[in-house]
Amino acid sequence: MTDRTETQADTAAPAAGAGASAGRPATEVLPGPVAQAEDGTAGPRTASRLRRATALWAAALLVCGGAGAGTALAITSAERSDVPGLRTQADGRWDYPRLSLPALPSGVPRPFTKGNDGEVHHADLRDLLLPAPRGAKADEVSDGGFVPVDRYLAEYEEEQREELRQALTDLGLRHVAARAWTMPDGVRARVYLLRFPSVAYATAYKDRHLVLGRTVETPLAAGPESVLDGTYTGTGKVAGTSSYVYSEPRPYGREQLRQGYVLAGDTLALVVHARKGGVPAVPFHQSLVLQNQLLG
Repeated sequence: MTDRTETQADTAAPAAGAGASAGRPATEVLPGPVAQAEDGTAGPRTASRLRRATALWAAALLVCGGAGAGTALAITSAERSDVPGLRTQADGRWDYPRLSLPALPSGVPRPFTKGNDGEVHHADLRDLLLPAPRGAKADEVSDGGFVPVDRYLAEYEEEQREELRQALTDLGLRHVAARAWTMPDGVRARVYLLRFPSVAYATAYKDRHLVLGRTVETPLAAGPESVLDGTYTGTGKVAGTSSYVYSEPRPYGREQLRQGYVLAGDTLALVVHARKGGVPAVPFHQSLVLQNQLLG
């Protein structure tokens, strides 16, 4: 699912004179040219001195090698955020757990792959739902399971709900899965996944009943005025999917609302972030991209 910027840690150069460490005699003889005896072989004292130097260097290499191995083990076993130089820059992104696509039975294709022209999701809809990030307080009702249609419809203006309910019935809506949470900074997030019998039915619901374009013709109750979010680039979305991203412009009321839809084959996702005083764009865009990738 998200593209973190990483920097390499600087490597400190050895201090000048580090080779003459404390405790080593100033007269210590380091390995050099070997003195020759008259018969061309190394003399007794020279040979003894060579064997001693060789043993010392072998021991030094062993110690250095062990230290290096210990450092490598410490880095590979540590959390990424705990390793200097590998920390993600504080750009406002939420700390989601590692995401992965759910396993499918052998021979069953994923949407947008060869052999799945209908762009059907064969995985359990609940397994495709974006998880809550670390530090979030989970909603006890919308906890990642299936929810009644009324839970989803409650997001819209009351006068629109009955018409949307009938449309979902006519288009054969199969399931609605939802998850909601609240972050420490007050952002309240909700994610809904709606699965239809085919991509044609999901597209019909988007085009005929939600009417997504430069504005949202069927607005959410908490954000009656929304315009296209010009700051959203869609980087990282899965080919074959479509995203429709909106934000509530100023002057908004007590809180601002951001909303985004992802059409991915037979499934339509709705991602909502709301907060008093304004909703930061970065974690909202991040949530939308990650949900898009899970549906790919």
